[in-house]
Amino acid sequence: MADRTEIGMTTRRAVLGDAHVDRAEAAKTELDAPFQSLITEAAWGTVWASDKISHRERSMLTLALLAATGNFEEIPMHIRATANTGASKFDVIEAFQHVAIYAGVPKANHALKLAKQTYQEMEAAE
Repeated sequence: MADRTEIGMTTRRAVLGDAHVDRAEAAKTELDAPFQSLITEAAWGTVWASDKISHRERSMLTLALLAATGNFEEIPMHIRATANTGASKFDVIEAFQHVAIYAGVPKANHALKLAKQTYQEMEAAE
């Protein structure tokens, strides 16, 4: 079995894209290197690398969890990742509707606002 770091970097690049990962790696310092290793190995090399559910499903879960917990800062990054994971705009809207019912309308509303803005940016860049 390949090293979790290697698997994690491969998965991270597949989901977030080379440009994002290259920027993150270039910004890495001695201070945050241990944290970057942790997320590469655990989040990307274990959770996202699992073949038990698809990347599309993981995108929807991740976006719903980010919105439900009020961690809005990472929503645009994960909206951009949907271009690689196969989660459609309608999949994302369905996930945010679940957030509205189970975690609160204001959180879902803010997440939807971020998604709309990010999709507009993505379309403008095409």
